[in-house]
Amino acid sequence: MRFKLLSALTIAATLGAGCATPGRIVVESPSLAGCRTTIASGGETASESVRWIRPEESDERATLDSWCRAVGPAIVVSHPIAPATAASLSDLTVVSWNVNVGAGDVVGLVESLRGGALTGQPVTRFVLLLQETFRHGPDVPTGPLPGSRSAGALQPHVAHRARQDIVSIASTLGLSLAYVPSMRNGTSSETDEDRGNAILSSEPLSNVSAVELPFERQRRVAIDATVSGATADGTPWSLRVTNVHLDNRAPARRLWLFSIATRLRQARGLLLALATDGPAVVGGDFNTWYGFDDPVFEELATAFGSKIPDDRRPTFAGLLRLDHIFFRLPGSTQPATARLEKFGSDHHPLMATMTSGVDGR
Repeated sequence: MRFKLLSALTIAATLGAGCATPGRIVVESPSLAGCRTTIASGGETASESVRWIRPEESDERATLDSWCRAVGPAIVVSHPIAPATAASLSDLTVVSWNVNVGAGDVVGLVESLRGGALTGQPVTRFVLLLQETFRHGPDVPTGPLPGSRSAGALQPHVAHRARQDIVSIASTLGLSLAYVPSMRNGTSSETDEDRGNAILSSEPLSNVSAVELPFERQRRVAIDATVSGATADGTPWSLRVTNVHLDNRAPARRLWLFSIATRLRQARGLLLALATDGPAVVGGDFNTWYGFDDPVFEELATAFGSKIPDDRRPTFAGLLRLDHIFFRLPGSTQPATARLEKFGSDHHPLMATMTSGVDGR
């Protein structure tokens, strides 16, 4: 009986995927108001504004705006880091990780990278695609917020250390940061926090875009940015890196069942916003309940020409492969992707190490 029920739910969810077509999206001026402005750490004016890519449909925009009113502005801090030696794209390590709103020890993970504990040798050039990061403090609006919507507060208890917000983490580690909140972390009377996606990088970040995904259950904003460098012979290279977190379940209007349709609509909206050529990495928590058989994984893997990695272990609850990294890179060899220990989060990080087959040209 249980098997028949699960089979029926799976069939219903798959049929719901037919309702997963996103509407049109448009690119807008970076000089938007309120929560769509850009600051540097400490509230100073950022040297680079975030470009916003949003759904065009007016009712969907109105809903996204109501969530946006409760959060602070985006933050971009790009350090002009210049290591002593030149590097190619193959020297870059990419990590994608849901840090569970401060439970994950980002500082500990970076120290392990830099110390060589995760790869057998020190890693000095890396990009972290982090989901469920949070920011607290005066940049998050307080007081009555009429017409706004918030998510429930997520403030996990962390033993032996304080939860650390993403701005403090970037400052502590001396890393470039792009942070765009998706939603408030509780009402204004509960917390002074918002939460969303962040990119931390040892390399400078440029051309940062925020992609507001088609609205389903909660406001979700992906971040897209450029990481660039030059090889020892002066050959420049660049890589587009994208960080995304899809809804984990369907809204009431889909009867809470058709999560495939929910996530497919958001994934397809993301693909509409991204460039279709050039080196690129897309990582995140895609909430793929069906793992590598999930239609969301299959659609993104097809779009990027990615293969199922050799390390196929679950990334959540010991059962589910919710997290993935997709690649479109020069050269014939796909980066090796490995699951790491949790470092305090409820998700395992995924680490992708490039190979000599990726020349970055």
